[in-house]
Amino acid sequence: MGEIEHTYLQIDGLKLHVAAIGDVASPPVVFLHGFPEIWYSWRHQMTALAGAGFRAIAPDYRGYGLSDPPPQPENATYADLVADLRALFDALSLPKAFLIAKDFGARVAYLFALIHPEKVSGVITLGIPYLPPSPVKFLDLLPEGFYISRWQKPGRAEADFGRFDNKTVVRNIYILFSRSEIPIADENQEIMDMVDSSTSLPSWLTEEDLANYGSLYENSGFQTALKVPYRSLFEEFNITNTKVDAPALLIMGEKDYFLKFPGMEDYTKAEQAKMFVPNLETVFVPEGSHFVQEQFPEQVNKLIIDFLSNHS
Repeated sequence: MGEIEHTYLQIDGLKLHVAAIGDVASPPVVFLHGFPEIWYSWRHQMTALAGAGFRAIAPDYRGYGLSDPPPQPENATYADLVADLRALFDALSLPKAFLIAKDFGARVAYLFALIHPEKVSGVITLGIPYLPPSPVKFLDLLPEGFYISRWQKPGRAEADFGRFDNKTVVRNIYILFSRSEIPIADENQEIMDMVDSSTSLPSWLTEEDLANYGSLYENSGFQTALKVPYRSLFEEFNITNTKVDAPALLIMGEKDYFLKFPGMEDYTKAEQAKMFVPNLETVFVPEGSHFVQEQFPEQVNKLIIDFLSNHS
């Protein structure tokens, strides 16, 4: 199986970092991370898939981790990430691949599947179901003190994050996002202050993991990450066909805080996304949080490998 290899691709004038493991002749699987994650958040899945006979490929988005930031991070878009993914397919000579996406990476994966359906063997998302690519109306229902509402405002999150080193920023977000419900900040409170320095890490996240996350963000910081996803959620794509025919799997933790978003629990548990993704299967992991792939890697790996094997 070998070790995870790290290379760089020149895409759109940027040097993008790509981690990969597995035989180059094996069926390819491309992983798309969320925030505050990075390629490293797929470490358990990558080695398991390589051992099961797949080629696991995990890029860092532009402006994330070891990849170059765009020249104007404030202008970064989801469309950039979709274009970078297509360029990655071309650079690695991938005629077709499975996509596995976490958090906002689900939007990147499904946009890619809508725009380039011939390139997608199947889609697996964790933490977020398929949502049509029109402006995200439910965000209008979020209270002012919710983290997305705060981070959409240019400068506010930068000032909040800037008071801490990268490791502490990732630590606090992991602790918050591992909860079944994220508390609402009051008018004078910042998100980073909602976690006390004495609060313990989730049992499945080690200090070594946290140090790795912190060091990987040394290169990029969080400027691009705040633009995509948080300040690009209302981006228009002018896509008329919003149906994805590829086989799909949604893996959700039963205690994922995303289920508390307005209407999301009903939408997810009733599999309303099947209106757009008819070949969708949904699996709930008891006790799973928003970071279910790191929290319960063996269970998630089995779900993923079974899906890939059934549709290869």
